[in-house]
Order: sequence, then structure tokens, then C-alpha cells
Amino acid sequence: MKPSCLITAFAAVLVQFSVLAQTPSVHYTEAKDLTLVGNLFPDTPNPYHRMDTLRYPGLEHMDYLQATEASGLSVAFKTNSKNIRILTDYGFRRFGVFAAAFAQRGYDLYIRENGKWCWAGACVADDAPDKSVPIVQNMDGTMHECLLYLPLYSEVYSVKIGVDKGSTIVPMDNPFRHRVGIFGSSYTHGGGATRSGMSYPAIFCRETGIQLLSLGVSGRSKLQPGFARALADADVEAYIFDAFSNPSAQMIRERLFPFIETIQEKHPDIPLIFLQSIRRVNGNFDLVKRRADESRKAVADSMMTIACKRYKNVYWVKTTNAESKEFDTTLEGLHPSDYGYFLWARSIEKPVLRILRKYGIK
Repeated sequence: MKPSCLITAFAAVLVQFSVLAQTPSVHYTEAKDLTLVGNLFPDTPNPYHRMDTLRYPGLEHMDYLQATEASGLSVAFKTNSKNIRILTDYGFRRFGVFAAAFAQRGYDLYIRENGKWCWAGACVADDAPDKSVPIVQNMDGTMHECLLYLPLYSEVYSVKIGVDKGSTIVPMDNPFRHRVGIFGSSYTHGGGATRSGMSYPAIFCRETGIQLLSLGVSGRSKLQPGFARALADADVEAYIFDAFSNPSAQMIRERLFPFIETIQEKHPDIPLIFLQSIRRVNGNFDLVKRRADESRKAVADSMMTIACKRYKNVYWVKTTNAESKEFDTTLEGLHPSDYGYFLWARSIEKPVLRILRKYGIK
């Protein structure tokens, strides 16, 4: 090797050593040992699964698969570390086409500042999923209240939060009040969001302080008896349902009333709030899609009008909106964009809070 090459190689080693010397060593804490937020069923064998799939037979494989994904779960903690890293042991990682990598298999961090949740960072380990990745760096070293959203469309076995060695990381109290379950389609799951903290249930929580316990099951929210039995077993003060985005008109006719009755058998006194599904703009020119959407909506409206008269504590919110007059707010004409989800959360905020207040949930 020429002397000039040796010098270049030696210089490169020195640079790498210098970088390593400047990188603080990291201490990791398992997320489940901090404060898990948003878990509808907090006793699942895997704490990052949203439902114990073995307890509820009769569902299909894809129903169970969706319920093992970590959508809607977050971790609350305090730390004075200047840098935060994430290390994940995945069960499976999703590589779909309708959500960004940060949402499907990555993390989204918010820090509370002056009483408001401010975005702090996002990360995803795509090239080397078994390696830790930074989510925020170069902070001021004071104690911060953090909320870390887990991946929407991946299963995780372990989530480790890394902080600078010598700094502090401790659980913080759940920043949200009450236990309100929310069940629904890919909309509730967060399909189309660019980051895991941008689903409409997550936005609703940050804006109102009410804790939504999300069981979004993309494409699988079809008023199934198996899901009704599971939801009936949860410890909640109210339920919100995005129930009419996935089932056909016929499914709605056949399944809606038994679904309500199964849940009310165990929860006769809590509010069951059903949301009208958003308008799907993929039917603007596709007449087949438009007719299917209109048919589903007409049946849902008719059945819910009857349900609100037949059952106590059942409500129908028809103001669900994820559209803007100024520009398109969808990913691909079906799933909302981040701004679409913000509009959805904002559109249901007043009517849902008005109902919840009747039951002392405020």
C-alpha cells in the first residue's frame, strides 16, 4: 500500500474513533416498565398486543393479525437526557403501500411544553431493524415529559428507550383522563397517516385530554360477534365506534343490533357513540364506488335511527368530516392524509365531548 493510502486509512480510523468518543453511552429501559397509554386490554401476555387473541375464538386470521399490531399505544415517561434512541425487537414489520414507514413500523415522539404536546421527532430502523436509532438529539438536558407513539402496522416484542448514561428516565403519570374505547376500520387504525401520532384517535387525545383506547383493525371492522364479545369484556367508561367504514350494507343490517346487544349486556349504562363514516372521494367519478358508499351510508343512517330509539345510551354522530374546501385531504381518495385526520378529530370533538359530559366524562 502506498504511504499516501496508509495516511488516508489512518486518518479515517481517527475520525471514526473521534465520533465514537463523542457519542455518549446509552442506557436502555423497556417501554412496558414505564407508563403504557391507550391499551384497551392491559393484561395481554405481550403488553404491546392490543387484544389476547386466544381468548376470543371465531374471528378470522386477519382479524387476529390486526389486533396484535401496536396501533394506538404510546409510552409516557420523563427524562433529562439530551438524546433519545429506540431499539426494537419486531414480531413482524409491515411494508404496505398506503402508509409511510414512520407510521407503519416507526415511532413518533411528542414532548409537552407549556401544557401543549409539541412534535419532537420520528424514527424508523429500516436498513438494520435490530439496531437502535435516534429519535431526538441535542436537547438542553432539562427534564421533559415525553409521549412516544408505537408503530401503527407492526407487531413488536420489545421496545427499549435509550437515554444518555447518567441521565434519568422515569415513568410519568398517564397524561390522559378516563378510559374510552374506540373500535373501527383502517381510519381508526391510522391508515394513510405519515406518522403514528397522526391518527385521529391520537390527535383527539392530545387535543382534549380524554384517553381513547384504540382497537383499529384495518379492513376488518365488520361488526363481528367475536369483536363484540372482546369489547364487552373491556374496562371502559364509554365506547366510540367507526363501525360503518368496512361492512357491506347487508352486514350492517344483519349485525348491528346483535353487536350493540352483546356489548350492552355487560355495559348497560355506558354511552355507545357511533360515528358516521367519512365521504370517500374515490367515488367522485367512479360510479360503482359511489353507489356502494351511498348504499352503505343510507343503511347505516336508517339502522342507527332505529337503534337510538330502541336502545338506551346509544348515540349517532353524523358530523364526521375529513375534507377541506381548499384542497384534497386524502392519501389516495380513500384514506385521509394527516390534515384529513386532524379535520376528522376536530369535527367529532364537540359532539363527542357533549355526550361524554352527560356521563361525567370530562
